[in-house]
Amino acid sequence: MSPRKLRIGVAGLGRAFSFMLPTFVLDERIELVAGADPRAEARDRFAADFGAKTYAEVEALCADPDVEVVYISTPHQHHMPNALAAVRNGKHVLVEKPMALGLDDCQTMIDVARKAGVHLIVGHSHSFDGPVQRAGELIRSGRYGALKMINAMNFTDFIYRPRRPEELSTAHGGGVIFNQAPHQVEMLRLLGGGKLASVRASAGAWDSARPTEGAYSAFFTFENGASATLTYSGYAHFDTDEFCDWIAESGAPKSPAVYGTARRNLAAAPDAATEAAIKAAVNYGGPKYAGNGSGGSFARPPFHQNFGLLVASCEGGDLRPTSKGVMIYDHERAQLEPLAVPPVPRQEVIDELWNAVVGGVEPVHNGEWSLATMEACLAILRSSREGREIALSRQVALPERAAL
Repeated sequence: MSPRKLRIGVAGLGRAFSFMLPTFVLDERIELVAGADPRAEARDRFAADFGAKTYAEVEALCADPDVEVVYISTPHQHHMPNALAAVRNGKHVLVEKPMALGLDDCQTMIDVARKAGVHLIVGHSHSFDGPVQRAGELIRSGRYGALKMINAMNFTDFIYRPRRPEELSTAHGGGVIFNQAPHQVEMLRLLGGGKLASVRASAGAWDSARPTEGAYSAFFTFENGASATLTYSGYAHFDTDEFCDWIAESGAPKSPAVYGTARRNLAAAPDAATEAAIKAAVNYGGPKYAGNGSGGSFARPPFHQNFGLLVASCEGGDLRPTSKGVMIYDHERAQLEPLAVPPVPRQEVIDELWNAVVGGVEPVHNGEWSLATMEACLAILRSSREGREIALSRQVALPERAAL
């Protein structure tokens, strides 16, 4: 018997949607029933691929009675108003990170969703990844003693990938603090129980041609006394995948020969308009889009997704989530606890959405959890700008059901 399908309306058919598209197509619990995007070519492709309705405006999609859940993957500055439009039409919401650009906006989203009686989930972030989830389970089991320290680092080419102008503007949610820090912050919060206490950080915008933060280093403390150090650089030099068996963030193998590709490709864009056109061409519906449509022919990555190197240090051993499982370093040996790759990439996101909408189970990555993540990310910026430690006051604990 086929499972009941969640009827998804997609707000924003751009890059984030293209990364979630294999999940939507391959998971039998999902039906794509509508899509909204200002680009006619994206709407035409969506209609052809899925036989679904399309809209030029998100508000019209949210009013569609056939839509049950709105997946929001529009540019960051639109997350809050798009979410409110969905919620006010009685739709559940799955919104890409960052949840919103400010804490007041996050709180408004929470309040309106609670009043409407609908679920608000923020994802994908890499805290959904199976190996990270399993590492959290091992920590909470107490088998290796109390968690004392987390070290996470990721070096990528993020800042030199083709961007629209607003993606290079911090005020509009551009740069690595809004785009990449939520991944690391959510991983450490999930592993450490959720409740951070303070942060001292430094963030840098090192290239005047890319005028937003491209790197940061942050030292967090938890309320329970544990600490965490996060380092991220998107300046396309060292690549952390070298430390991850040359497995890319997506879980697919990666060749070291791609070194320098991002900078070389960007050299072909003499101005902002050309750069934006290059990005649009490879997005869903563009002439160079390389993905598939509704045929389900997406190749499943052979490994789990990853977000660089992370080591969680407990009193009795270190735990390292990897694309193959969890490496465990205890007093006696170092060994891999392998984890099977799910049949659908990012299946964990749909599991949480399905359990919330169909099963009535409060999601882990709900509005309150995600507001706490945004508080931590915004505190990285504030600490860097003010040159001081920032206390955090809106943190929430990992739900008890996730700690079983």
